Amino acid sequence: MLLSKIFKETDVKVTNDIDIKHITFDSRKVEKDYMFIAINGFEKDGHKFISSAISNGASAILIDENRYDEFKDLDVEVLTAKDTRSIMGKLACNFYDNPTKEIKLIGITGTKGKTTTSFMVKKILEDSGKKVGLIGTVACYIGDEMLGSDRTDSGRTTPEALELQEMFRKMVDEKCEYAIMEVSSQSIKLGRVDGCNFYLGLFTNLSEDHISPHEHANMEEYFECKAGLFDMTNKGIVNVDDIKGRELIDLKPNCKFKTYSIKNDSDKRASNINITNELTTFNVNINGKEELVKISIPGEFTVYNALGAISICEELNIDTKYILDGLKEVRVPGRSELVNNDKGLTVMIDYAHSEDSLDNILRAVKSYTKGRIICVFGAPGDRDARKRPKMGKISGTLADFTIISSDNPKYDDPMQIAKEIEKGVKEVTDQYIIITDRKKAVEYALDMAKKDDLVLLAGKGHETYQIVGDKKVPFSEKEIVINYLNK
Repeated sequence: MLLSKIFKETDVKVTNDIDIKHITFDSRKVEKDYMFIAINGFEKDGHKFISSAISNGASAILIDENRYDEFKDLDVEVLTAKDTRSIMGKLACNFYDNPTKEIKLIGITGTKGKTTTSFMVKKILEDSGKKVGLIGTVACYIGDEMLGSDRTDSGRTTPEALELQEMFRKMVDEKCEYAIMEVSSQSIKLGRVDGCNFYLGLFTNLSEDHISPHEHANMEEYFECKAGLFDMTNKGIVNVDDIKGRELIDLKPNCKFKTYSIKNDSDKRASNINITNELTTFNVNINGKEELVKISIPGEFTVYNALGAISICEELNIDTKYILDGLKEVRVPGRSELVNNDKGLTVMIDYAHSEDSLDNILRAVKSYTKGRIICVFGAPGDRDARKRPKMGKISGTLADFTIISSDNPKYDDPMQIAKEIEKGVKEVTDQYIIITDRKKAVEYALDMAKKDDLVLLAGKGHETYQIVGDKKVPFSEKEIVINYLNK
């Protein structure tokens, strides 16, 4: 594609209109006649890799305009922008010919529930005969095909703009009618979804998470970024049991909202909720008729996720039969996932890694567990350390026994993290132990467990690795459970 088309409707001046085969911000992926975008990131400055990109064949580079004097004499086409990251979304849309204008794109944002709601919608749509693409935390799909593991292990809920638009183009080319995307606050803040044409957006809830020097400065900024999704669509669905959900409706008057709830009045309010260790049921109006919904994921949060999914599918005119059947059969990796075993033990893997999500999952399992709740969890490194004792107090209060362990410590000392968690646990109980080796912690919990007990492995969820330093060490909690119980 010619540079003039790539930079269409931008402020970047193109003097030599050369043809570009591909665009990337990773110098290692550059080939002949590529354009390299130098991004000044949180950890690395892309401008330092310009010489490597040129050696690999780049014929054009895009740099921050305040760095022009450093690179103006290079023997390639040098273009400048005020901020290379912020313009990348627009360039990606241009290069891939705006694929989201050819597909119905559904954006789901919020602190919790994005993944489960996305999988629910995907299942319902596919049951109704639609071909669906999905981009999210657990995995990315085009129909039944899961896209490469290098993306799913990136740690990002929403890919960078170039990768994102390439996925959308592939979805369109492979005849997907719908695309469902988990939209993270970071993706909005950093412009990854700029230029996307959203058919509708859904807001699940907001609770404290992602507050750190590399993420959001405070809760106000976090919410503002989430709310930015509804500047990109004129159709919204919102959980009005959440205070920020109610604020959102007034904050974005140009967006027409539908609402759902359990407690407050709304367009779609659940009633007669019943939760067991295997099933969640409730009544709600779907397509004008009161229906009984059954879902094989226990917990009140499951009701909220299902209400969001139902509201989306109603907007898409999906028949009630497919909605009910899809919800009954949906399974979500690492979200209240029960690990089948022949020892008669109840072992649940869940992604809960914040105060609110840990509190929710523990309250959910406490409501139906006959025996003890044995909770294994840690806290991620490189995150707000203030939440660690709070999470400890939650587990100490709600679980019968707590095993403090490790969860992606990164550059933080796992024992230091554990000691900070311990401060909260000690306030309310002495029923705990510290085992920073996560594998040994899981095995300790399984050895403790008896019939009617529930072992909750919180924090890792679908992940198949531990992040230690800057390395990803293979670690599948599900495999550890299965292998240990099979011995």
